[in-house]
Amino acid sequence: MVATGTLLTFVVAALASLFMAWAIGAGSSGSTPFAAAVGANAISVMRAGFIVGLLGFTGAVLQGANVTEAVGTELIGGVSLTATAAIVGLLTAAILVAIGVFTGYPIATAFTVTGAVVGVGLALGGDPAWAKYRQITTLWVLAPFVGGGIAYGTARLLRSPAVSERYAISLLGGLVGALVATIEFALLGPAGEAASISAAIGAALSVGALPVAFACALVVTALLFRGLTTHPEATQRRFLLSLGGLVAFSAGGSQVGLAIGPLVPLLDEVAVPLPAVLAGGGFGLLLGSWTGAPRMIKALAQDYSSLGPRRSIAALIPAFAIAQVAVAFGIPVSFNEIVVSTIIGSGYAAGGGGVSRRKMVYTVLAWIGSLVLALVLSYGAFTAIEVLR
Repeated sequence: MVATGTLLTFVVAALASLFMAWAIGAGSSGSTPFAAAVGANAISVMRAGFIVGLLGFTGAVLQGANVTEAVGTELIGGVSLTATAAIVGLLTAAILVAIGVFTGYPIATAFTVTGAVVGVGLALGGDPAWAKYRQITTLWVLAPFVGGGIAYGTARLLRSPAVSERYAISLLGGLVGALVATIEFALLGPAGEAASISAAIGAALSVGALPVAFACALVVTALLFRGLTTHPEATQRRFLLSLGGLVAFSAGGSQVGLAIGPLVPLLDEVAVPLPAVLAGGGFGLLLGSWTGAPRMIKALAQDYSSLGPRRSIAALIPAFAIAQVAVAFGIPVSFNEIVVSTIIGSGYAAGGGGVSRRKMVYTVLAWIGSLVLALVLSYGAFTAIEVLR
């Protein structure tokens, strides 16, 4: 039997988590996946917000467990987050992210939530989890350079007169097909585990995962090549929208953990299963995408770089790959950081035309400031509450 007081505090923490999920859906996971496609005029802003909400919800349910558990249990050592700590951390992060949404600057959600959780954890008397911090910092530092570099190289390849666009896009599509076949989904594995499409099919056919992934790559390459031969513009547009959908799905799998991760230490006390909480977090992302994302989609699609279809494709492929790496290793990562970096990288492939350097500098400063500010505010707020008790 769950005590009334315990249940009440969990409900308050869950509402704070829902607010955080809404803010993330409106700002990060809701705006970044289709920003490149909107910038290339492949889809309208409102339709993008609607579709990304549905795909983000699906990703949250099928891929959200890894990052959720990392945020809830691996950012601080020696203590478990209390309900009060979870409420303070979530509200601090959500308010900062919401400020970014309404001012038009994409606050890095992973920076903000990580700072807030670490802040309340330290205020509880916990120990810094240095090993996890090194892992997180490595990805955060490398992501802009790796993602932007790959986007730059891919955009240059697609612009090169020496390489047929039909061949280049077809091969890139095959690479994406292989990646999709190897990412893991909760529904494909045994109870409590996840498995990839290639592993599931390979086990059923007794051929192994690698041949299945290679077959998927060949099928996607052939379909794209045929489409680019007969209907090049429509096929390119469909490929771009498919990439946006994959990034939206990945955003749900990663970003839901930032919203509901602080609730994980409380679940055993109230006997609430993690899948139910994942669905609730996915619902919050969906609401944010539908109600608040259009403003940020416009900001990313038009304010950072003027993108055509080729540069949009170049931006989305590395964004999808980096997001799935983060999901696989349970690392909280900001989609604003990833997608802004790849958009800028693809923009520089055309000589930097259309890239707003001024806004880029302000955005980086906002990312760093959000990490420090969230840590300090959450630490101070929780300490003040404990003193007043």
